[in-house]
Amino acid sequence: MNATKDTDWNALADDEFRQHIRSFLEANYPSELRYPARRLFWNEIGFWYRKMSELGWIAPNWPREHGGMGLDPTKLLIFYEEHERWGVSRFADMGILMVGPVLIKHGTPAQQQQWLPKIIACENLWCQGYSEPNAGSDLASLRTEAVPDGDHYVINGQKIWTTLAQDATHIFVLARTDKDAKKQAGISFFLVDMADPGIRVRPIRDVAGHSELCEVFLENVRVPASNLVGAPNDGWNIAKALLSFERIFVGSPKYPNYALGVLARVAEARGIQDDPAFVELFARLRMSVEDHTACYARFIEIVKRGEQLPPDVSMLKIISTESFQAIADQVIRAAGEVAQLSGMVSLGATELDVLGPFFRALPSTIYGGTNEIQRNVLARDVLRLP
Repeated sequence: MNATKDTDWNALADDEFRQHIRSFLEANYPSELRYPARRLFWNEIGFWYRKMSELGWIAPNWPREHGGMGLDPTKLLIFYEEHERWGVSRFADMGILMVGPVLIKHGTPAQQQQWLPKIIACENLWCQGYSEPNAGSDLASLRTEAVPDGDHYVINGQKIWTTLAQDATHIFVLARTDKDAKKQAGISFFLVDMADPGIRVRPIRDVAGHSELCEVFLENVRVPASNLVGAPNDGWNIAKALLSFERIFVGSPKYPNYALGVLARVAEARGIQDDPAFVELFARLRMSVEDHTACYARFIEIVKRGEQLPPDVSMLKIISTESFQAIADQVIRAAGEVAQLSGMVSLGATELDVLGPFFRALPSTIYGGTNEIQRNVLARDVLRLP
């Protein structure tokens, strides 16, 4: 089919849509970039997302009136599934997954007109300014402050674990605007240009030797008042909406599916793919991921209807990350003696990063709100436990 930006993707049969996405990825995505061991930097992967922008595929989750594909829940899942199946790398996509949906829901028409097209065009790359050294899962304890000064706010503070901040052109920041209010109140949501004076980025080297996470320091950064999203001191409500989007994202089946793909390739390289014990194990893990996918689709449907995500969305993150860890453990077991080697290792005629899923899965139950916090949410707000 000859697809254009005006193609009504939802009018296609699901199988036809899947085949179209699959064929395009297999014909166009560089084989050397499949299943990377780390998040690729913009100079490595930016060309691909500019291509996706030209196709009109950059924002599958956005409404068409804002430049997205407007996919229904089933096709959105297919879109992501095919990217995961072919090992397409993620990039600095906070603008697509988080800033865009927040502005579509909470931004003014002027803000939508200013920011959304530049996200679609890959002109603005966003990172998330939430976590701080003493405010991770307890985000309401953040200390970064924004003080009004005429038609600007002056922001001072520090953010940490900021993914790909070294590539970002902009950062969305939670800052305290009322020190006398209770923790959840007195917080505002700002859009900040990373080129503004007073911003400094310092990469953090992780256990795998990668540096995709960063610290961001803000010292007397002047931000126009027009970059405040929502009302002053209402940032917590916006943040909760954004965290719901984040839990949809970190709770997706993509990482368990990614790990399953690595496990299948390791098993084939070791010649154990037909071993009855492995077949039974792999079937059990895959059924768990399929159940998770069905659960995920239900929440995607809620998002597409424009409804508020219920608190039980927290279970997605728990299921996804713990499944990811369980599968990553089996990758190590299946790899045998080479599992102790980091980086690409030879398995027969294949080269694989067998420790990659483990290194990615290890922190997954911590970021985006620890799984303990998610269980507390479920206990308090869903089960109504004391």
